[in-house]
Formats: sequence, C-alpha cells, structure tokens
Amino acid sequence: MSDFDVISIGDICTDALVRLSEEHAHVYEDGRGQWLVMPFGAKLPFEEAYVMEAVGNAANASVALARLGLSTGLVTNVGGDGHGIDMIHALHDNGVDTRFVRVNPGCSSNYHYALWFRSERTILIRHEEYEYHWPHLADADVPGWLYFSSVSEHASGYHDRVAAWLTDHPSTRLVFQPGTFELEAGPDRLERLYRASEVLILNREEASRVTGRGRSDVRGLLGALHDLGPSTVVVTDGPDGAFASDGTTALVMPCYPDAGEPVERTGAGDAFAATFVAALARGHGIEEALRWAPVNAMCVVQHVGAQAGLVTADRLGELLAGAPASFHPRPL
Repeated sequence: MSDFDVISIGDICTDALVRLSEEHAHVYEDGRGQWLVMPFGAKLPFEEAYVMEAVGNAANASVALARLGLSTGLVTNVGGDGHGIDMIHALHDNGVDTRFVRVNPGCSSNYHYALWFRSERTILIRHEEYEYHWPHLADADVPGWLYFSSVSEHASGYHDRVAAWLTDHPSTRLVFQPGTFELEAGPDRLERLYRASEVLILNREEASRVTGRGRSDVRGLLGALHDLGPSTVVVTDGPDGAFASDGTTALVMPCYPDAGEPVERTGAGDAFAATFVAALARGHGIEEALRWAPVNAMCVVQHVGAQAGLVTADRLGELLAGAPASFHPRPL
C-alpha cells in the first residue's frame, strides 16, 4: 500500500494580494477583451492587502485534497530564503507531506503579486530558475494518482521525465491541469503527457486554445480533447458550470448555488479540479465527481485567497445533502 493517495507536481509561490479601490480603477472593454485601467504615474490608495503563502495550482490542489481526507504530497521547488521556509511550514500545517519539496540554496522563492478588483484578480508572475528534478519514489511512495499542473518555462525536459516515470508505473493515474507555460508549449510538445492522462482538466478558453476549435462548440471541444489521449476530459466554464466526458457519455453540470456574492475568485478552478479528482480517488464515477467539485469551488470564492474556503469531507457532505434538486449532471 502506498503512503499517498495523490502526489501533486507544480510550482509554488507566495501571493501578495492588493485590493484596488473602485474610485481609482475601472475595467475597460474593447474587441480584444477586458483591461484593468488605473491612472499612470500616480500614487493610488488601496483598500487592503493580504499575503498568502504556499499557493499555486498544485499547492492549492494539495491542500484541497488533504482537507478532504486524502493522503497528499507535493513535488515542488522553493528558494533557500525565508519565504521558502514559510511555504514549507504552511504546507505542513495544512496536512500536505513536504518530503518532496526541494530547497534551492542561493535562489529566491517565487513571489507573485495579484491586483484584486471587484471579484476578479490580475496576477503578475515571475518564475525563478530552478533545476527541476523528479524525485526517486520508493515503492511505498508510489501514489494512486499524480496531479500535474503548472511549472515554469525553465523546466525543459521535466514533463518528459514525468511521462517516462508514468510509463514505468502504469498503476499510477495522471491528472493533467495545464498551466500558463504548458499552454504556451502546446499539445504537440507535451504529447506524452496528454496521452498518459487519465483526466485532463481545462477551462473553456484553454480548451479552445489547445484544440484550435471555437469555444461555442462544446461537443467538438470535448471530442478534440479526447483525441489528444485522455480517458476523461473536464471543461470548466466559470459561473456557467462545467462539462465532462468519459468518451462515451458527455455531461453538463451547473454551479452550486452561491452562499452570497463572490468575494474573490482566486483558486476556484483549482478547488473544482482537486475535488473532482478526490471523488475519483474515492472510487466514484464522473457523475458524482461533477457533484462534488462545484461545492468546493463555491466555498472558495466566498473567501479571500485560494485556500481559506476549502472544505472538509464532512462539510462537503453537508452541503451536498442540502443541494437543490436541480443540482445534478445531465446529458449534454
């Protein structure tokens, strides 16, 4: 038996989140999208600020999984500075095994800045240059699932090493949630990971980008994602719910009703993805996984940051028991 239900892989950072004033910022929209606009060269007051340690796609997923009662570890890098030590402590305090966190002496830890305006955020990122090493996993450490999310552009060859390890360990199932640099690399470069994936999770815009298909054709998106190799594909669509397919059945799932107006949306996608995986790891099918996932996403957006609102398994059960009759997947 493995010590781990899930081991997550991905970069970790500290986020400094600054809430902008409605008086000094606004959103401008044109044919290219929405833009956050503030006076140039000015000194602007802000409403409040938060510093959140040990966040990022894989770290958020690890904390979500641990809080749901799964045994979870994280493969990641930190610098040999105080921020790195603080992140290791934060993971440990959240029940995430830190034996695979690699400390890089002489390097800084990833530190990102997020501008919070209304319920959305714009994140300023910079990934430090680490040497990415895939750890040697003893037989007792080989997990039932790997959860691979965002690593930096400096991780050349790392994806291939993970794919090779999966070939040698066919009992471990892969969840792939591509991040910024995986999306930039494209599916041809990461073909081995896409083909090794048991589950692929993207939002609707990312699915369109990866497949080259229009975002309005959901069936086409799901089919094109399956063509890349994954057995199960999930496409999230923010407040409009989510879609999932196992190659035979395609389903659409509404959001769980909000307890109140969303406070801040950081980490909602990570909460959804990790909770979907938690259901699968507990032996449920995609129908039940689609019921679990929106609950945690709803709870996260009721709090500041990606981890404060993550629920326990008991709380998840309570919220599912109180769900409206309409809260269930239906055929697409």
